Amino acid sequence: MSLFGRPPAAVAPSPTPAPVLSPALRVLLGLAAAVVALAGLYFARELAGPLVLAAVIVIICHPVRHPLERRRWPRWAATTGVIVVAYLILLVLGALLFFAGTQFVRLVADYADELQASAQAVITWLSSLGMDGQASDAAASVLQPSTIVSFVTSLGGTAIGILTALFFVFAYVIFMAADGSRYTRAEASFGVVARPTVRRFQVFNSSVRRYYVVNASFGAVVAIIDGLALWALGVPAPAVWAILAFVTNFIPNIGFVIGLIPPALLALVVGGWPLMLAVVAIYCVVNVTLQVLVQPKFVSDAVSLSLTLSFFSVIFWTFIIGPLGAILSIPLTLLVRALVLEGDPGARWLRWLSGDAVPAAPDPDDGPD
Repeated sequence: MSLFGRPPAAVAPSPTPAPVLSPALRVLLGLAAAVVALAGLYFARELAGPLVLAAVIVIICHPVRHPLERRRWPRWAATTGVIVVAYLILLVLGALLFFAGTQFVRLVADYADELQASAQAVITWLSSLGMDGQASDAAASVLQPSTIVSFVTSLGGTAIGILTALFFVFAYVIFMAADGSRYTRAEASFGVVARPTVRRFQVFNSSVRRYYVVNASFGAVVAIIDGLALWALGVPAPAVWAILAFVTNFIPNIGFVIGLIPPALLALVVGGWPLMLAVVAIYCVVNVTLQVLVQPKFVSDAVSLSLTLSFFSVIFWTFIIGPLGAILSIPLTLLVRALVLEGDPGARWLRWLSGDAVPAAPDPDDGPD
């Protein structure tokens, strides 16, 4: 009440300032910035690919540090342990790929005549079905020794590029492993302010490790079953195709198709259609059951990514950074989500769409019980 007995005049609330940018314009600017960033990543893929691979390997090997530090090893010794384990992983993978590549080249040379005969048989069969010469020649060219040799040559060029990239990977691993020990002290240096960011990247690192543990486990099972089945059927070099099955298992959803084509074609050459159909049937039963029906559910639960996004990630990141993107697609997608979505409280809906188990926000209309 005022001195004259009248209530004071109500003060009008200050108007809410209008947003500088409309929601639609903010979305368009965000998409434009994303296109620019991805274009830069595309043109720098020869450097970015090895960098991401090294980061993933260090993330996988980083837990080696913890038991060593608990035993009071010096920090530099724990870092050296991480580097040694990372190098062992790279050397084992390189040895497996080298063995598979050299054996594949030898197989092409040994079965050149059979490949030529099979190609001619395919041309004759397709012509009998009424296909014109160009279509039948194109379909049969897959079995031509020259086509396979050119494919192997391109693989050789790719291998040289991979070896060059491995030089950067080995160097990156040293620096990242050393920095890993420093980053673990971020919360001690900055206090609770750094805790949300540290927690986001701890979740990211754990998801990456779970993803590769699941893939390696399923890949080992699939490789052993495929290799034993091919050995029992008499398909040459079953160990090569087992290694191929293991490696392609790290390509979500479509990896088994890539791993099926070479042994199926070789089975056609050495044993005809019955052997080829037997190989295809075994791969479909084993690989489709494990890699397509069972494994994606385990991967989805391990990294909290939707099946659709997992499949799209393979295509997208392969286009951006090349073949290495197929293997690194899930970690790259998880990294984008950690950087872009998980730090934004307004992006809960997008996180839920991506497959993340986001707790429901409380409804402001619901009062206490």
